[in-house]
Amino acid sequence: MPEHLHGRPDVETLRALVSPRSIAVIGASDDPTRIGGRPLGYMLRSGFQGPIWPVNPKREVIQGLPAFASVEALPEAPDAVIVAVPAAAVPETLEACAAKGAKAAVVFSSGFAEIGEDGRIAQDRIRAIARAGGIRVLGPNCLGVFNAHNGWIATFSTSVERETPRPGPVAVASQSGAYGSHAFALLRARGVDTGILITTGNEADVDLADAIGYLVRDETTRVIVAYAEGIRDGEALRSALAEAAAAQKPVIFMKVGRSQVGAAAAASHTAALAGSDRVYDGLFAQYGVMRVDSTDQLLDAAQAASRGLFPDGDRLGIVTISGGVGVQMADAAEDQGLAVPEMPADAQEELKALLPFAAVRNPVDITAQAFNDLSLVGKNLTLMLEKGGYDVVVAFFTVVAGARTIAVPLIEILTEAKASFPDRVMILSLVASPEIVRKYEDAGYPVYEDPTRAVAAAAALTRFGRIFARPAEPALPPAPAGAPPVPPRMLAEHEATDLLEAWGVPFVARRLARDADDAAAAAAAIGGRVVLKIASADIQHKTEVGGVIVGVEGADAVRAAHATLVDRVASAAPEARIDGVIVAAMAPVGVEAVIGVQRDPTFGPVVMVGLGGVLVEVLEDVAFRLAPFGIAEARRMIASLKGAKVFAGVRGAPPADIEALAELLAKVSVFAAAEADRIDSVDLNPVRVLPVGQGVVALDALIVPASGAH
Repeated sequence: MPEHLHGRPDVETLRALVSPRSIAVIGASDDPTRIGGRPLGYMLRSGFQGPIWPVNPKREVIQGLPAFASVEALPEAPDAVIVAVPAAAVPETLEACAAKGAKAAVVFSSGFAEIGEDGRIAQDRIRAIARAGGIRVLGPNCLGVFNAHNGWIATFSTSVERETPRPGPVAVASQSGAYGSHAFALLRARGVDTGILITTGNEADVDLADAIGYLVRDETTRVIVAYAEGIRDGEALRSALAEAAAAQKPVIFMKVGRSQVGAAAAASHTAALAGSDRVYDGLFAQYGVMRVDSTDQLLDAAQAASRGLFPDGDRLGIVTISGGVGVQMADAAEDQGLAVPEMPADAQEELKALLPFAAVRNPVDITAQAFNDLSLVGKNLTLMLEKGGYDVVVAFFTVVAGARTIAVPLIEILTEAKASFPDRVMILSLVASPEIVRKYEDAGYPVYEDPTRAVAAAAALTRFGRIFARPAEPALPPAPAGAPPVPPRMLAEHEATDLLEAWGVPFVARRLARDADDAAAAAAAIGGRVVLKIASADIQHKTEVGGVIVGVEGADAVRAAHATLVDRVASAAPEARIDGVIVAAMAPVGVEAVIGVQRDPTFGPVVMVGLGGVLVEVLEDVAFRLAPFGIAEARRMIASLKGAKVFAGVRGAPPADIEALAELLAKVSVFAAAEADRIDSVDLNPVRVLPVGQGVVALDALIVPASGAH
């Protein structure tokens, strides 16, 4: 079995699972309402073109197909098998399938890791069989998979009963079978066809990262919808999302488990680890994934993205027949990060000549009177697209456009107006019967009843467009030649700063003094006021033991401060080993920031940045990214902070050197990735971001080695 990414099978091995040419159903039933019978009935209806072999020793014919007594009795090795047998029989069945030469298996059976330790042991055996036998296994405890492009319906979900899945641009990958089929059913109700559904269940072998990775490479899939409760292999998910971004395929992701209650529920449901939620936010931001919090958001974004148009600008044109709703939509646009620029003056004059009763700035309120002459609606839209230069136009036509007598000619007029601007997006907000709504959508215009949801859908498209238009990330900062590794022990501050300085982190001037006279000499060499700090690997938080004195100047004052410092620490921490006293320059004035590294159990080293002081402690205004990353990603990371405007200069302060901060973040990320196995965490706190052109400087550093190393 081809492998990549630390021993994982390549996602190409999923082809037989998602697009098989021949199939067998183990535990097949003649009753099309039973779990072992439903997939047969579905596939007979869907027109699967390859051979279908039911396996059941008790019957010779099942749902009109010749049945076989065992896997060994099959005429040849099937590409994929459906396993619908009791949990106890699953391992033996999979071994027989692997021995026959089957390439993939879908295991419906439950009773594995979700029920406890005994079930986990049985599930581990399934994984071992999959690896040893070269067979990809979906499940156990999953709702299966379907591929509408070839009629493969390996699911017992009733969501496919009313209507056979139809080929379409959207694919759904979900750990939860119930939610995956729920999303499919709701998308279908909106007229959005889901070509592929993959539900991964307990993920003994195939996991969500595999499913996303496969869908990225699948030519029929243009939009990927994903649902997760927890991720075990963070590196694999990161790789899949990076590939999706490179392929310019939008990923719309619902990751549940934000709350403590939600995380506990996810763990009990799929025995999955729910990693730090902020790390997921960072991962999704890093690779342009749209995270949604509700099913409506998921459906709205997928519906809009299924058209395949992703403008890379943020200019929104609003057409409305209600001035008040136009204001509501403009407010929503601001909330969504969209610009609502005015129409150019000459265009406003032309619009006013066409529609004397209209408000023509943007939002453009054409009022319901425009529907007395539909050609005016078309001329208005043409002007907005041609002279306004809007990337997306959202039109609020409410019930007026829902009338059949209006809908048909309006669609023709809209299409004519848009014909010269094929790269622009037009989204409608109206109320109509399902039949009329389908007419608009079939013509290429997504429809939303709520105008603010229409604006949010527009924002989703432009967000993807800007992500896809990003230039390629320049090369990562190189690791410095000869940079030292982190030793397997706790470091004192001076050791941590020396090590990180070798990796390119700038610090204030400092020296380690062994006694009072040495401290006075160090202060004289540094010049000006200085800070004295106790140097001890046993004391991580120096202020708690009185181990810091700031603003000391002059030899006598330095000697006195040295004595005071040593006495304080000897009293507060008598067992601590003392290396001496650090004498450091007072930091220059700048914006205070904090940079940290944490080793996440799922994703490995992640880098954090936030504004220092109360902003990070109280507001928790921080951003995360997975290490390593380049300077461009670091810039986006900084810009995502709620308080990012502080760096631009407030209350007369000069703008801060954001570029130097971004460079530092990228360097720290390279260090974190290189030393991932040796560190648990790193803190640079505070970091002073100096005025533009003057760089950044760290004042303190703490490195906690990997657990068990000290």
